[in-house]
Amino acid sequence: MIDKTCLKAEIAGIKLKNPVMTASGTFGYGQEYAPFVDLNRLGAIILKGITLKPKRGNPPPRVIETPSGMLNAIGLQNVGVEVLIKEKLPYFKKFNTPVIINISGDTIEEYLELTRRLGEVSKEMGVAGLEVNISCPNVKKGGMAWGTDAKATYEIVSSIRKVTALPLIVKLTPNVTDIKIIAQAAEEAGADALSLINTLMGMVVDIDSRRPKLANVSGGLSGPAVKPVALWMVWQVFQTVNIPIIGIGGMIKVEDALEFIIAGARAIEIGTANFVNPRVTIEIIEGIEKYLIENNIKDITKLVGSMKI
Repeated sequence: MIDKTCLKAEIAGIKLKNPVMTASGTFGYGQEYAPFVDLNRLGAIILKGITLKPKRGNPPPRVIETPSGMLNAIGLQNVGVEVLIKEKLPYFKKFNTPVIINISGDTIEEYLELTRRLGEVSKEMGVAGLEVNISCPNVKKGGMAWGTDAKATYEIVSSIRKVTALPLIVKLTPNVTDIKIIAQAAEEAGADALSLINTLMGMVVDIDSRRPKLANVSGGLSGPAVKPVALWMVWQVFQTVNIPIIGIGGMIKVEDALEFIIAGARAIEIGTANFVNPRVTIEIIEGIEKYLIENNIKDITKLVGSMKI
């Protein structure tokens, strides 16, 4: 065994026991995975994305398996912020793992009201920080519309920054020409950290009916198929900004997570793999620890961005 301090990481002032976090939308509200995962062992838990009011999401079918991944068009179905505060967040008071809230809105005003409301209860409910979703491809308003334009990114992030002191992580979309420009805009607007990538746009067609298999027509592609794209974008952004990066995309085993860390991610989020293996986060934490022992690495931060070119 190694000294557990070797695994510690810090993102935007949020202290993590290790760099392994859960990706929003793939870990529910945490309680669903508690029978399989010791939540106290995770670096941080990012809850299912929340909006100001409850959302029903898109009509089914809205999840399709694809080669090496899945396509989803859930449409940000969620319980709304008041139910989150009253019924979901109290559960986490018995754990010592930071809880981060992923937030979305159709308008700037919705983002700001949501941010203020979560700020009001942050100390009481243990909200460690916010992950600002400007990258969801499955909604008709807001979402990716903010994250595909540098000016819009700057506007939404700077507006949120003005109304909260909570750590702000901005989640970026890969569906852009140059992710470095978007990352710079988010940093200049006051983001404390960046998480990337969200899903890639895609579709699947039923050849018998000649109709899209998703009711929404398009959806977000996730899973192992997106890992090379995500890794490349993390590497690009790491060379562009001065704030911490959280890597997301296609990780199913410890080797994947280590690749992201070596490419520049200070922490990682595990997403689609949770659906296949509910214990994957714990297995990756243990795998990172084993790697550090075998390579005589005393501090995981020494691995961050250590890729040799």
